[in-house]
Amino acid sequence: MVCSFWEEIDTKKWILKKEGMDNVELKTSLPEFFDDFGEARRQGFLTVKEIKEKGQPVVGVYCTFMPEELVLASGAIQISLCSTSDETIPDAEEDLPRNLCPLIKSSYGFGKTDKCPYFYFSDLVVGETTCDGKKKMYEYMEEFKDTYLMHLPHNRDSEASKQLWYSEMVRFKEKLEDFLGVEITEEKIREAILLKNRERQAKQNFYRLGQLNPPAISGQEIFKVMYGSQYKFDKEEVIQMLEETTAKIKEHYAAGQYLDRKPRILVTGSPMGGVTEKVIRAIEENGGIVVAYENCTVAKAVERLVDETEADVYQALTDKYINIGCACMSNNQPRKELLSQMIDDYQVDGVIDMVLQNCIPFSVESLKIKRFLKEEKDTPYMYLETDYSTSDIEQINTRVTAFIEMLEEEVVCI
Repeated sequence: MVCSFWEEIDTKKWILKKEGMDNVELKTSLPEFFDDFGEARRQGFLTVKEIKEKGQPVVGVYCTFMPEELVLASGAIQISLCSTSDETIPDAEEDLPRNLCPLIKSSYGFGKTDKCPYFYFSDLVVGETTCDGKKKMYEYMEEFKDTYLMHLPHNRDSEASKQLWYSEMVRFKEKLEDFLGVEITEEKIREAILLKNRERQAKQNFYRLGQLNPPAISGQEIFKVMYGSQYKFDKEEVIQMLEETTAKIKEHYAAGQYLDRKPRILVTGSPMGGVTEKVIRAIEENGGIVVAYENCTVAKAVERLVDETEADVYQALTDKYINIGCACMSNNQPRKELLSQMIDDYQVDGVIDMVLQNCIPFSVESLKIKRFLKEEKDTPYMYLETDYSTSDIEQINTRVTAFIEMLEEEVVCI
């Protein structure tokens, strides 16, 4: 039986509330090709419903460490699950500690209450051991949903860690075969690698528009497209839309259509989306512009491709995914390397490290990032802790304004 919220709520109102945007005035002045991606995010669950009605399996995930190539090779689609608003946090706190990361509580709450249709329609939910809080939360989630856990190593440098992650790739493939009743051949995995790499390259070409100076588009527009592209499930369609969008923007830019020069901000840190887009708005409504995102939604998961020449497909997937620069890994050198590259390529004036409250990995790693930016990149840094509420918007605006004014003063002095 389909859960009752389908019948009890107005669709558009629910979608905005789900994403923590019920009190946000949606911009209507963006070009049509940006609206296409925004609509994909808002209406994606209707597409998932149609996919399910056709009998295609759905695998729900929360993290970019999940190897989508294996899901594609199984004939299923992979969907990012709801975890970006505080709507269901009170429900989650009936079972989970209050002093837990809001992403974990939101993820659990949406699943527990059946208020996330993506979760509802997922045949299998795949979790990962990126932090202790999520790892323990999945123990409760499996009480009401078929849940599978991938075990990440704590570091990426030792042979034992690489062997563990390799074995997890094989184990996940076998789980999909058993759960879905299919055979996943190496040929199918190679085809999925090629397709997923093409999608990554299309995304790279789009978000690298942020390198243009003066800016071609705003950071809100970059994020809208990157976030919305997760909710289009036909990869060929996604690739085509991204390529067309990139080409149109370049055409407009060549014709002299670009934005004013402003302090150029790179956003890094915890996963972003829904309510936390308040940080992007704060930057761009107070004199700055976001030109780059070193986070899960944009560059962190996309910048590195899977090696298509590697003879062993599981080794190729292991090498790609173990090198995602997440703070859950000890000695997180890939994050520093990507930050360094992006600061240069995007002509970044300052970095804002957005960290979710009680997100231990990113909050503890912030000191290393601050030191790295100061000592090796000579780049101003601001640590910004927030949660899924809107009560701190004025405080965020005040702090961001001061940071941008400091950047402007430095430019004048130079």
